[in-house]
Amino acid sequence: MRPSGTSWSRPALVLVLYLGLAAAGVVWSSLRGHPNLWTQEGRQHPETLLGILSGLAIGLGLVFLSRLSVHRFEWARSLHQDFRARLGPLGNSEIIVLAAASSLGEELFFRGALLPVVGLWLSSGLFALLHVGPKARYLPWTVSSLLAGALFGQLSIWSGDLSGAVVAHFSINFLNLRHLSRYELR
Repeated sequence: MRPSGTSWSRPALVLVLYLGLAAAGVVWSSLRGHPNLWTQEGRQHPETLLGILSGLAIGLGLVFLSRLSVHRFEWARSLHQDFRARLGPLGNSEIIVLAAASSLGEELFFRGALLPVVGLWLSSGLFALLHVGPKARYLPWTVSSLLAGALFGQLSIWSGDLSGAVVAHFSINFLNLRHLSRYELR
């Protein structure tokens, strides 16, 4: 699918955006003398497997809370409908590309490059700013992004690498995009 007025496909635009974000993180971190964004500086033995399992649990838990909110709160239903209208139909390959590119690009930049320099809450706040919508009704999405960013950051600090945060982020984006694409609320 191509957005109107451009010759680029949506997946290509997303890849360019998030690869650019990841590249900015790599360049910035390299200039600081730490080109390996995946593991924490000075961490010899990251808890990768526990991080991945924890990331999956966190991701599935947040997806559950998202679905519960859609069924219980009008603001969540409104956001679901608005995101569905803005995104339009999404094929399986588009969902995978969107979820993978955003989780890798954002985690490399916000948790890999920014977190060690500015700390947990500032990196999470900047992450939340990437998730500001065009209207005030998007505020719950921004706040939930702040809290998710803090969870992803804490998971990265605890495990020593980005594996768990990427798994959590991918799970949330993949399952929520798939849900948005497939379920029209009435």
